[in-house]
Amino acid sequence: MTAASPSLVVIRGNSGSGKTTTAREVRRRYGRGAALIEQDHLRRVVLREHGGNPVAPAFIVGTARAALDAGYHVVLEGILHSGQHAGPLTDLIAGHPGPSHVYWFEVSFEETVRRHLGRAEPIPVSAGRMREWYAPHDLLGVPGERVIPETTGFEDAVTTILHTSGLGRAAALSPCPVRCARCAEKSAEPA
Repeated sequence: MTAASPSLVVIRGNSGSGKTTTAREVRRRYGRGAALIEQDHLRRVVLREHGGNPVAPAFIVGTARAALDAGYHVVLEGILHSGQHAGPLTDLIAGHPGPSHVYWFEVSFEETVRRHLGRAEPIPVSAGRMREWYAPHDLLGVPGERVIPETTGFEDAVTTILHTSGLGRAAALSPCPVRCARCAEKSAEPA
């Protein structure tokens, strides 16, 4: 672990709210030293489950905790409904010694459907199914939680998160989050 504690950035919202695209761009702009943890990837690909699995919340939080403990800033994104994820997420936030920043994308159901249909590769899900998942104003209620309103454009959402979380001005914790032998060898090679 480095001397500076890494930051935890949690980006939540309904399906089609723009959270995944925003989280990926926040991480891209920050660069090396930030781990992007996507709920859908861990749940659908790694665990290969469709929801309702009581293992997923603990697995997602455990993955985030492992990355934080290794010295990575973490951008954790997903629907992360409070009914299933509030306990594990609030425990993660409370137990993290570094800064934590939580964002909720507040987007109307109609707008989530519109955004979903505008994706380059929409997931095969109907508006009816999206309605079943939809949870308006599903805040965690943690101190400092910020709401990103529907009227916020993509660029503004990304810059808001980068600046309010501190990632916009934070230097990478090191060229490699934990200085590895490969990077040490490369820096010792003559130019």
